[in-house]
Amino acid sequence: MRNAMTTEPDFSNITRFPGETGNIFDVVLHRLELAERVPALLFGGFLILLAALPTRLEWVYTLSLWGFMILDWLLIALLPRMARSYGPAKPPVLILALLRMLFAFIPGPAGWILQAVGTLLVVVSFWIEPHRLTLTRQKLLSDKLPASVRLRVLHLGDLHIERITRRERELQRQIDRLRPDLILFSGDVLNLSYIQDATAMEQARQVIRQWKAPLGVYLVSGSPAVDLAENMPKIVQGLPVHWLQKEKVTLQVSGGSHHSEGGQIDLLGLSCSHRPHIDGPLLAELLSSTGREALPAPERFSILLYHTPDLAPVAARLGIDLQLSGHTHAGQVRIPGFGALVTGSLYGKKFEAGRIRVGKMILYVTRGIGMEGAAAPRLRLFCPPEIILWEIQGTRVVS
Repeated sequence: MRNAMTTEPDFSNITRFPGETGNIFDVVLHRLELAERVPALLFGGFLILLAALPTRLEWVYTLSLWGFMILDWLLIALLPRMARSYGPAKPPVLILALLRMLFAFIPGPAGWILQAVGTLLVVVSFWIEPHRLTLTRQKLLSDKLPASVRLRVLHLGDLHIERITRRERELQRQIDRLRPDLILFSGDVLNLSYIQDATAMEQARQVIRQWKAPLGVYLVSGSPAVDLAENMPKIVQGLPVHWLQKEKVTLQVSGGSHHSEGGQIDLLGLSCSHRPHIDGPLLAELLSSTGREALPAPERFSILLYHTPDLAPVAARLGIDLQLSGHTHAGQVRIPGFGALVTGSLYGKKFEAGRIRVGKMILYVTRGIGMEGAAAPRLRLFCPPEIILWEIQGTRVVS
C-alpha cells in the first residue's frame, strides 16, 4: 500500500477538468473519431503511405509493414461482430500504424520480430485482457466497529456499458458466487460513445437489476460527460438500488451471532463534478447537520463513495475512513515498472490505482470494469478489469 500525504492545491483557476467535455483528452478523442468517416479504400491507401515512409519505398518491406497494419484493422473490425467491444475501428488502427512506423526504423530481423510482437499484443489487449475480470481482495481493521463485525463490501466501478458482453456476464457470476453484504458502485454506467443509445441504457439496467446484497446496492453518478444528468434517473428508475446524490445513510451492521453487538457505518455518496474546490465543501456540509464543516461521528466507521480519487485529501482531512473511487481505469495501458501512461486525475500518478493511504484514510481506486469511449481504443494491457471485495473487520472489544 502506498502513502500519499497530499496537500489540497487550489484548483479553482483551472478551466477544463478531467471527466468533462472540452478537456484536452476529450477533444483529441473526438477529433480522432473523424478517421472513422474516411472511406475504406482511401484509408487503406493512407496506410500504404505510412508504411512506405520508414521502409523507404522498398516494396517488399513496405507491403509487409502494410500487411501488419491491415491485420490490425481486421482484428479490431471483428470485435463488434464477435460481441467483444463496440468502438470504431479506424482511429485505433491509425494509432497503431503510427506506433508500427516507429518500430519499422529498427533494421534487420529485430524490427520484424517487434512487428510480430505488436500483433500478439493487439490480440491480447483487444481480445483477451478486457474480458479477464479479476477479483481483488482487501482487508481493513477498524476499532470503530465491534470485534464481532465482519462486513463484506463489493466495490464496482466504471461499467461503461456498450452492449452486454462476456465481461458483464462474468461480473454477475462473480457477484452470485461472492454473495457480498453490501454492493457499492462508484460511477460511470454507460460508455461515452453510447450515452444517447437506448439499447445501451436498457442493457445497463439489465446488468444493474441483477445486483443484490442484504444491506443494499448503492451507487453514485460518475463523470458529468458520461453519467448525464438526464440519463441517471432513467437508468435507476424502478431498480432495487439507492442512488446517492448528496446523501448520508447510516447502516446497521450486525455481529457474527444473535448475541453479538453490531455496529453502525456511515455511507456517504456525492455526485462528482471533478472540482474538489466545489465538491469538498459539499462533503463538509453532508457531514454536518448544521452545514458547518464537521467530522463524521467519531464512533462510526465512514465510507465515502465518490467517482474520482481527487477528493481524497479533503475526505481525509474531514475524517473519512475509507474512500472508494474509480475514473482513472488505472490508465488501461500500463507499462511494467512505470504504471499508467494517462490517469485523468488532477494529481497525476499519485492516485492512479489501487490502495493508497491518504493521512489516516484509506483510498482505493479501482481499475474499473469497462473501457474508455469515443475514439479511444477498446483495449487493456497489463491492466485487466477489476472488482474489489473488502472484508471490514471490527477490533473493538465490547465488555
